Amino acid sequence: MRTRPSPRPLPAALALLLCAACTGGSGARDTADDVPGAKPGAAGVGDPLFPKLGNGGYDVTRYRLTLDYAPDSGRLKGTAEISARTTRALTSFHLDLAGLRVREARVDGKPARTARSGTELTLTPAAALPKGRAFTTTVVYDGKPRTIKDPDGSEEGWIKTADGALAVGEPTGSMAWFPGNHHPSDKAAYDITITVPQGYTAVSNGELARRSENHDRTTFHWRTDEPMASYLATVAIDDFDIHTTTTDGTLPQYVAIDPELADRAAEVPDQVTEVIDWESRTFGRYPFSSTGAIVADVPDLGYALETQTKPLYPSPPSEPLIVHELAHQWFGNSVTPRTWKDMWLNEGFATYAEWLWEEDHNGRTAQEIFDDFYDGTDDESEGMWDFPPAAPPSAGRVSDPPVYGRGAMVLHKVREAVGDKTFFAILRAWTRDHRHGNADTAQFIALCEKKSGKDLQGLFDIWLYGDGRPKKP
Repeated sequence: MRTRPSPRPLPAALALLLCAACTGGSGARDTADDVPGAKPGAAGVGDPLFPKLGNGGYDVTRYRLTLDYAPDSGRLKGTAEISARTTRALTSFHLDLAGLRVREARVDGKPARTARSGTELTLTPAAALPKGRAFTTTVVYDGKPRTIKDPDGSEEGWIKTADGALAVGEPTGSMAWFPGNHHPSDKAAYDITITVPQGYTAVSNGELARRSENHDRTTFHWRTDEPMASYLATVAIDDFDIHTTTTDGTLPQYVAIDPELADRAAEVPDQVTEVIDWESRTFGRYPFSSTGAIVADVPDLGYALETQTKPLYPSPPSEPLIVHELAHQWFGNSVTPRTWKDMWLNEGFATYAEWLWEEDHNGRTAQEIFDDFYDGTDDESEGMWDFPPAAPPSAGRVSDPPVYGRGAMVLHKVREAVGDKTFFAILRAWTRDHRHGNADTAQFIALCEKKSGKDLQGLFDIWLYGDGRPKKP
């Protein structure tokens, strides 16, 4: 019988070389086997209307976006530094990114493998990430950002304008200009630094932390420390007229107006101040450290957006529209729905803010507006009974009339049932208790019943969840 000869010892230098090779030359490495339960992160959070939006396995704490935009060519260069913490052990994870070319990706400073499939960017770090681990992802990218077509046919994402660009993100458009966890359930702080040609102004969320000149380029660094859902992030680039002041003497206000609209939008700064002061008295303390507006000249966009701290208007806004978008700073921006099916918690509340404003400023009472919506005589009441406001049937209908107008009708019925004192206490408790967080419809119903001491389930069953138009109230 033959026997295998005993192995001869390796020379010490060769043994060390092989050891370095098996660890990547940098010491011990965590593999999936070293991290119990490590597996790939989910390519979506399972949102009922947008199941592939967002990503599972981690929570973002801050985005640091460094952007360079050339308006003439429409090219964007970007570096996204994303600070996050794992919610479970990960061998890989996803970011949402539409278009653009990824040049480099690193996790905690080490190169990470990347793969693209549709709007999913998958990163595989050099080592598995244990649960509860804080980590930093850096993605370097460039290209011409896309305009994205919504399920309802509208456009969002990166909008190239005659003189610059706008970034609008509801519900999925932010993935067109930076990689991230693009679902409203994962809110984060932001630093957004944009470099543009001299003569342009780049406006974003929060406060202007720094402005610097370098030859023929200008850099603007915007910072927002309050948590923000990614669909509320914005960048607006143009040769804006800038108006700065404070509301009520304390809150910084920054309004950017396209110079072509200077005359038609001249009252906007004063209107923002007036509305913010009124809404603060009505809904409770303003939730952010600054306010303002961006008035652009893109009427074909067709909608305004409640971008955090500075709502975006595609043309000079009416007073009710300013009321609506600024009300979102409380309802939608500070208190953000957990899923898109609870959109009525944004739009119903902002629409009812318009009703309250009209009632407080010598217009129709909220009851009269309710009656006009019920009877179909209000201009915005068409399609009101197509589906229950808390149950949009598809992603393409998340911004349909029932979510707005019938959502406001739900709130009016609650007000009628509990009385004014309790109703406004409910609104202030809602904005206080869920400040900078996420909440859902069940929590709002529970709050209404707790504050009023009443069983309101029948009311919500009819007005919030019922099919068709209820009987005449």
